[in-house]
Amino acid sequence: MKKTRILFVCKYNRFRSRVAEFYFKKINKNKNIVVTSAGLIEGFLPLDKPQIKAAETFGFSILGKPKTTSIRELEDQDRIIVVANDIPKKIFNNRRYNDKVIIWKIPDVLEGGRIRDNRRVIQAIIKKVDKLNKELEKKKWKQ
Repeated sequence: MKKTRILFVCKYNRFRSRVAEFYFKKINKNKNIVVTSAGLIEGFLPLDKPQIKAAETFGFSILGKPKTTSIRELEDQDRIIVVANDIPKKIFNNRRYNDKVIIWKIPDVLEGGRIRDNRRVIQAIIKKVDKLNKELEKKKWKQ
């Protein structure tokens, strides 16, 4: 059986796309779905303490070095899910992967934001990932 490849993308792969990847891997039972996350812009800034604490309240570990995506990686995906409201869709105007893109308008929390604000972002991501997982379980996605 062919594996379905999903890439969660945000601006820097510091928080939103990592949360989506971690949570999807936690709830998904289908081993034929391969999920990763990356940023569009190379980032190296460490996570804010409120982001780390907010993620920990959900049992998530999002520590580690941010990963940047490439054209090749985008082309290799079955779906690219943009977990951000600050990335213009026209960045994905490429016939090789444009039709694979889904945009979730998840806002970022400004650096130094409160734990409560970061928790709201995580809750919004969880809601979207739960819906995605249910759609995949029902095989609503074409491969």
